Amino acid sequence: MADLDIELVVVPVDGSPESTTAAEYAVAIADRYDAAVHAVYVLGEPRVRGLEDGTVTDAEIADDTESFSDTLEEIAADTGVDVSTSITRGFSTEIKTLHPGSVVLDTAEELGADFVVVPREPASDTDTDVLAKAAEYVLLYASQPVLSV
Repeated sequence: MADLDIELVVVPVDGSPESTTAAEYAVAIADRYDAAVHAVYVLGEPRVRGLEDGTVTDAEIADDTESFSDTLEEIAADTGVDVSTSITRGFSTEIKTLHPGSVVLDTAEELGADFVVVPREPASDTDTDVLAKAAEYVLLYASQPVLSV
């Protein structure tokens, strides 16, 4: 069996405990293969609509994503794994084809990721359940190996 050549692991996150678990797996895989991790924070429909109608502020999103970035840094602290992050919208009122799964795969392709880790369990919080919608799509259409946790 050929050994995988992994340089970058992408993990979609949404601030949920399920995405924290996926991030832990992503860091473990990256550590094993001397790779880096990129966590893409995917904003779900409630957050995107809130941004559009003004009930959610950019500062609130920044606080949420910064908090999760700190969590990710803590997970990777003892491993030496390099971690990067980005934020994207997994929903649009204007682009009908925008889907949480498609933004995950687009990010993986743009970054040249070699592996994707996705949480498969739906989150208990409706503001952070976006990744449950992404998992099946990613599993069906990813060109990279995928681990669903």
